[in-house]
Amino acid sequence: MTNMADGNVAPGTTGLVLHAAARYDFLVWLVTLGRERAFREKILRLARLEPGESVLDVGCGTGSLAIVAKRQVGPTGAVHGIDASPEMIARAHMKARKAGVEVAFKNGAAQALPFPDAQFDAVLSTLMFHHLPRKARQQCAGEIRRVLKPGGRVLAVDFGGSAPARRGFFARFHRHGHVSLRDIAALLSEAGLTTVESGAVGMRDLQFVLATAPFHA
Repeated sequence: MTNMADGNVAPGTTGLVLHAAARYDFLVWLVTLGRERAFREKILRLARLEPGESVLDVGCGTGSLAIVAKRQVGPTGAVHGIDASPEMIARAHMKARKAGVEVAFKNGAAQALPFPDAQFDAVLSTLMFHHLPRKARQQCAGEIRRVLKPGGRVLAVDFGGSAPARRGFFARFHRHGHVSLRDIAALLSEAGLTTVESGAVGMRDLQFVLATAPFHA
């Protein structure tokens, strides 16, 4: 049986890289109790996406959230997805083609985003920070701040529950431990972002932080 994460690390990243894309989709289905569609819709409501916006999904996995985001921002909007796993990106391309949706997926590290400064209105990060060690999280947060437009926003969603909730089957999602709301808010604050909303997603122990970039440097 192939492990979902084989310990390989992509160039430029010190975090865990997941390679078994199909199994990843299955585990997401389990984590969301089969309510993937409701989960994605909730995430995008929290992100407050608007038609015409430019969006980046960091750690996009197999692209499901980015595809739905593209439908929300419409033909005048643009969505990019980046992931350190080539297998995830390959599956994301396949899904986008099947859905007839144009999303620009790219293989790359969250700690060195291959985009210019101030490109995006919104950046999404779901179930990604817990895969990164502390220094890499700080680098990623700094990169997110860099690529956000003035007044842009970032939505970070991750596991943040108690230790018992992190045991057993779902522990494979917690390879680097959970990331509490306080930790995420502090991480984004250190990068120069301001938390405007936070709380429970309403599914398992998932929690979110919505933060904004300043309008002026």
